[in-house]
This record gives sequence, structure tokens and C-alpha cells, in this order.
Amino acid sequence: MHRHDHARTERIGMPEAVLCDAKNVEQVRNIAIELAAAANSPCLFTRLTLEQFEALPADIVHRFDVDPLSRTAFLDGTLPTRPGRVAVVAAGTSDAPVAAEVVRTLQFSGVSGELIVDVGVAGIWRLQERLDDIAAADIVIAVAGMDAALVSVLGGLIGRPIVAVPTSVGYGVAAGGSTALNSSLASCAQGVTVVNIDNGFGAACAAVRMLSLLDAPSQRDDR
Repeated sequence: MHRHDHARTERIGMPEAVLCDAKNVEQVRNIAIELAAAANSPCLFTRLTLEQFEALPADIVHRFDVDPLSRTAFLDGTLPTRPGRVAVVAAGTSDAPVAAEVVRTLQFSGVSGELIVDVGVAGIWRLQERLDDIAAADIVIAVAGMDAALVSVLGGLIGRPIVAVPTSVGYGVAAGGSTALNSSLASCAQGVTVVNIDNGFGAACAAVRMLSLLDAPSQRDDR
């Protein structure tokens, strides 16, 4: 029996998302029915497969906005708009599914996100052409596989907060994303935040937490 955390938004400013990975078709269907009946607020589904989506009841399926690339779905729309802008910078087109998960999670959260793709350091001139656009964002999310060199390069060029998402894109020693993860963690660019391999959702949520400071009342005591 799924026990959805309906009070999470009040505690941390973000609702619970439904991770469909490792859940069977019937479990996802039952959770969707329960949440649709509650109709408390919009809900985000992540890692949703086509098989799981096609098993949803016909009377609620129209309430879902589904994106196959990111494997995400919004139930009953998105959250209210928040201030701030995030640049989602992907090293290559192979990183697109993870980058799309970042963008969709930001969209669900009411955050403006601009996707900038195929600016890996192997063709660094492509990154140089977009540096002004990237630097204009409040937060930068770098999505990169292989050696994840993009993370360190951005960290040395951009003064904004940077969240790194190592991806499992790669082969040989880079297979599975462990090289990208270790490279991001070992970056000499100070202050870079690193999330788990392929965790586009987590990176977007990190950005939402940071952006919440833009519209939060000051807690400083000036006495």
C-alpha cells in the first residue's frame, strides 16, 4: 500500500515524486488511481515506462502530461511559477535523456530552465559560443558522461552555483558513469555540487532548493 507524503510541500517546499523504476505495472497503476482520486496537488512521476503509462485507467490518463524522452509525467499540471532561471548544459546529445529529466523536473516545479545541448569540451568552441547565455542564469546544471570534463571547465569559467550530473554515457572505463562521477567529485573547480549518476531529478531539486532563497523572507536578525 502506497502512503504518499502529502505534507512534504509544507515541510521542504517540494512535493513527493513517484519513482516508477522498480515498481511493477500494477503498483504504478494503483498509485496513479490513488493520487488522481485525492486531487490534492500536481504530482510528478519519474522513470515511467511506456508499459506502465499504457496501463493507466482510461478515465484518468487524460490528466497526465507525458514525455517519453525524459520518462516523466505530470499529473494535473505543474506547480506555481518560482523566480529564477536555470541553464541545463549537456555535453552531448547522448546525455539528452538525463538532461530532459532535469528540464521536466524544473518545469514541473515552476522554474524556468533553458536546455543547451552538445557543448562538450571536445569541441570547446561550441561551449565558448554559449558562455554568455550560461552565465546569465542563476544556477547552472552540467550534465556530462565519459570524463565529465565539462563540469570542471564550467566551474572555472562561471561564477554561478553549479550542480553536476554525471551520466552513464560512455564505454570502456567510462561505462556505467563511475568515471564521470569520480571526475566530478574530484573537480578542482571549487564549490561544485555533485549528484548521483543519471540523477537529473535530484539535480533539478537541488536547484529548486537554492532558488527558494530568492523569494524566502530574510531570517537574519539585524538587532
